[in-house]
Amino acid sequence: MASDNFMLIHDAERQAQGERVLGAEFTAMHERVVQVTALTSRLNILPFDDETGKTALLEQILGRPLPAGVTIYPPFYTDHGLRLDLAERVFINQGCTFLDYAGIRLGRGVMIGPKATFITMGHPVDPEERRQFLTGAPIDVAENVWIGAGAMILPGVSIGRDSVIAAGAVVADDVPAKTLVAGPKAAVRRTW
Repeated sequence: MASDNFMLIHDAERQAQGERVLGAEFTAMHERVVQVTALTSRLNILPFDDETGKTALLEQILGRPLPAGVTIYPPFYTDHGLRLDLAERVFINQGCTFLDYAGIRLGRGVMIGPKATFITMGHPVDPEERRQFLTGAPIDVAENVWIGAGAMILPGVSIGRDSVIAAGAVVADDVPAKTLVAGPKAAVRRTW
């Protein structure tokens, strides 16, 4: 029953026969997670001023050259990397996490504070399906957005151009352009 929103964890045919064998898509994702975890572990122990080493590892993690003016301060965490799309002049501060399997796009000039977290995958709420499927939806962050320290952006969220996500906000719904959201369940505080 895999679709854009669901990934079957176990092979359906073998599960029907009573076996719990991981499905092909889940296995491929898991292999990539192991590979990227090794790369981020190496990245996160490099000396801060080793720009050449950091760039080489980040390009392996992302699977392509870094766009112009991108700055990423380790420690940096991602589970997949190949679906993290960074535009020019993106700034990512220390300790940020990107669970990007379903896709994360950061527009030009996005600034991200320390320990922000972007999550594109999860599990169904239904206990019968929780260990059978992964759910997911992409995150899209438009140009010139500022995301404060410790903010958490959840699956399927779009954040409009020039918006601000306050520190510690949990963003579960789309954010219109030119809007400040804040609070444990991010709510609009003002627009301009």
